[in-house]
Amino acid sequence: MRWFNRAKLLWGYLRRAERVNALPVEYIVETTAKCNLYCPMCPRETHKQPKEDMADAVFERLVQGASKTGEHMMLIGLGEPLMDPKIFERIEYCERHHISTLLSTNGTLLDQEAAEKLLDSPLAHITLSFDGASKETFEHYRKGARFEKVRDNFVRFARMKRQRGAKVQIVAQMVRMPGNAHEVEEFRRFWSAVPGIDQVRVKEDETNLVQPESRRASPRPCHYLWRGAMYVKHDGRVFPCCQSYHLDGDPVGDLRDQRLEEIFNSDQMRRLRRMHAEGRAADIDMCARCSTAIPHPLLVAGSLALHGKWVRRALPVVEGMVYGSKLPKKLLTASRELVQIRKG
Repeated sequence: MRWFNRAKLLWGYLRRAERVNALPVEYIVETTAKCNLYCPMCPRETHKQPKEDMADAVFERLVQGASKTGEHMMLIGLGEPLMDPKIFERIEYCERHHISTLLSTNGTLLDQEAAEKLLDSPLAHITLSFDGASKETFEHYRKGARFEKVRDNFVRFARMKRQRGAKVQIVAQMVRMPGNAHEVEEFRRFWSAVPGIDQVRVKEDETNLVQPESRRASPRPCHYLWRGAMYVKHDGRVFPCCQSYHLDGDPVGDLRDQRLEEIFNSDQMRRLRRMHAEGRAADIDMCARCSTAIPHPLLVAGSLALHGKWVRRALPVVEGMVYGSKLPKKLLTASRELVQIRKG
């Protein structure tokens, strides 16, 4: 069923169809809007969030609706996932419906107990967010966190994974910004040497919050509108992608009273697809302001030829080869340079 769903998505994307008789392969799911840090590059600093978790009914409706087509759920958003008291249950729930899961954490709550629970779970992928190589820089971008505590939590988790022989993919990630760009090489050196870390990634800031906002008009339709990932807020509202919410786009549906099939082919989604297909993405404010790289149709086709969990591992490698000049840069259209470093 999943391969057939991917085939229909690909056919819809290649035809630039407004209506797609399929469902996304990926979802970004904000299971909690709560966070314990202040980070100047995070959209929650311009879009204030309530201290609320996603209701079970919303989460279960999403997972059940995607159970035959969904391949990967990123249980992240504008909250810290480990502040969700049901996060481990949600990982298990996705697994029971044959959907793999990803987390991204700021590490403040990743103590030994939490580490053991994550390693005992069927979690497929985790991103360890660590935006600096020095105490001064890290604590500037992660206000409320202690450099030494988070670093030690991440190192212990990676080593525990290595000792257990756990299969979870661990990525140490730094978002490159004006204040930490000088620490990229030191970040790479340190985390590449930590046992259990599978990949070291330095990615470009895509929020426009700590540097001047740019406008662009990509000649390519955005693949998110056909493939996903769709962004599900904690309250059940659904957005076409994770960027659309903080760029003040409107929701395209609401899981509290709509099915996924209705949302994915709502009037709003069809209008967005039509405008992108007609080359009028620049007329959509949120799309014109978006900084996310748009892949070449060949890469999009490749991403629909594989199961989502393998795409999640492969795309950063392809991204790194493009920005490392090993593949043509035309494969990705981006508004800023992005650096991707793979552990060698």
